[in-house]
Amino acid sequence: MSNIVLATDGSAYADAAARSIVEKHLFRDDVTVHLVHCTPDLSGEVKQFVSREDIAAWHTDESKRAMQSAQDILRAGAVPVETHALIGFAPERIVAVAKEVNAVAIVMGTHGRGAFLDAIIGSVAGRVIARAPCPVVLVKAPASAA
Repeated sequence: MSNIVLATDGSAYADAAARSIVEKHLFRDDVTVHLVHCTPDLSGEVKQFVSREDIAAWHTDESKRAMQSAQDILRAGAVPVETHALIGFAPERIVAVAKEVNAVAIVMGTHGRGAFLDAIIGSVAGRVIARAPCPVVLVKAPASAA
């Protein structure tokens, strides 16, 4: 069984990527999906005024909420799934999990904003592609799902 990483931000785009896995559009063999969501680390200023426990609870809640829909899609399709709530710079953390689980691919939904907007605000997908140790598959949601 192969491992793949599915990065989610809780969007319809990530859900489309999960559906593509379930419907075997992307992979024919049995796979275990490592579903990941990454929240940014909070600044030192925030950490001065909020307890570690509250920050940890916030990170956990954000990741759980963001992963829920894709996790439900995968489980309904009988696809084995392991969840990973990550903290930090998303592209680096996604690539680190891919290396850790020896992933054959990283799958991501894409918003498809275009090169101009991505150049201004950045693209997690673009940064993952630049660092990934394996192929990266970008899935665009059908217009009706976005």
